[in-house]
Amino acid sequence: MSERAVHYRGRFAPSPTGLLHQGSLLAAVGSFLDSAHNQGSWLLRIEDLDAARCRDEFTSGILATLESFALSSLLAVQHQSARTNLYDAALAELSASGRLFHCRCTRRELAALQATDAEPCCLGDCRTREINPAEASLRFDLTHLAPCELQDRSLGSIRFDPNIHRDVIVKRRDGVIAYHLAVVVDDADAGITDVVRGADLLQATVWQLGLQQALAVATPRYLHLPVIIEPDGQKLSKSRRSIAVDSDVATLAASLRRVLQLLRQDDPPASARTPREILQFAAARWNTGRFRGLHSVSTD
Repeated sequence: MSERAVHYRGRFAPSPTGLLHQGSLLAAVGSFLDSAHNQGSWLLRIEDLDAARCRDEFTSGILATLESFALSSLLAVQHQSARTNLYDAALAELSASGRLFHCRCTRRELAALQATDAEPCCLGDCRTREINPAEASLRFDLTHLAPCELQDRSLGSIRFDPNIHRDVIVKRRDGVIAYHLAVVVDDADAGITDVVRGADLLQATVWQLGLQQALAVATPRYLHLPVIIEPDGQKLSKSRRSIAVDSDVATLAASLRRVLQLLRQDDPPASARTPREILQFAAARWNTGRFRGLHSVSTD
């Protein structure tokens, strides 16, 4: 067994704001296969901090769907909602640096001035304004950190530049711990070595690199998978009410085969009839080079 395989731990971390659709199934399958191919462990984490949008029935539905596709883990399922003490401790550590500040910039203001897929920075004057904390998000200033770069296993260079990525939200104005901070804390706490997820999160990685540096935690390896786009060119997503994955026993094998086709993997033989048999075949032949450089794949 290789040194890498011994130390491999991956994860799949859906948010229960809806059921799994084909795009999230692709991410789960890719993450699972990369872990299995490297003889690693695989963690399921439910990202349910946003109580206003997350629902217990979606959590149950997601876990049931994964189980029906034989995408199961020997590790206990983690729920972010039960881990807030870890996020509070990380927030206190960042606060001790004196680099937290309140920000009243609205999403509309930021979107109007910064046309980008990445999370925009504060517009600049919130650091010196009198701001009511109850009406503001909490940001962490990243400008004191060193630039850093990593090579995504599919999409190449990802660079954190504090002159560009000047700050990041760590607590939303509604009091919810922000996605980037929770993810960095969770991955470090679980010993995640490899993050395999959709390319729609590629730009999010730069802020996570900054927070990893600020909290002095290890940076995992990253592999961003192509996302599925619909005929109109838009990404499959819950916000577009994309159709949930059909977990009927009669369609499971066909759904898995379709995901493997989208990832340019070898077709399993007809003798592989169950999800477990298909995944075993695919894990042994998993080849990330087949989709290297691809940001998206089409269902056409």
